[in-house]
Amino acid sequence: MSLNQISVFVENMPGRLQLLTDALAKNRINMRALSLAETSEFGIVRIIVDDLEAAVSVLKEESFIYTVTKVLGVAIPDEPGGLNRVLNVLSGRSLNVEYMYAFLGGKDAAHAYMIFHVQAPDEAVSALSEEGITCIDDGNLANL
Repeated sequence: MSLNQISVFVENMPGRLQLLTDALAKNRINMRALSLAETSEFGIVRIIVDDLEAAVSVLKEESFIYTVTKVLGVAIPDEPGGLNRVLNVLSGRSLNVEYMYAFLGGKDAAHAYMIFHVQAPDEAVSALSEEGITCIDDGNLANL
């Protein structure tokens, strides 16, 4: 159970990020999560979208450099210690979190949603599920 994340490489120059969002908006592709990491010369925009195939097609047409990576989407109880519980499960299994960022979910106010990139995603899903922590996949994005 995982999500498909698109990582898009963009030059670190005014207007380059907007070119990406223009291309997605014109094709009615909804970004559900976004993270931007930068260096002096380029940025990496990590996005979760509502239509992976359409997004990949648009990125190809517009000559963006991108990759698709499997990541975990995790529903975290929106309460003190909710994230800590998830991290305890992962660290207890010696699973390193390489990066993480927030995910938009609007219908369920009882949970926050986070994206995790971990070394062994299948093992992480199993460990989290054993502890009653819900992971989400591309199939249930529209329900969040």
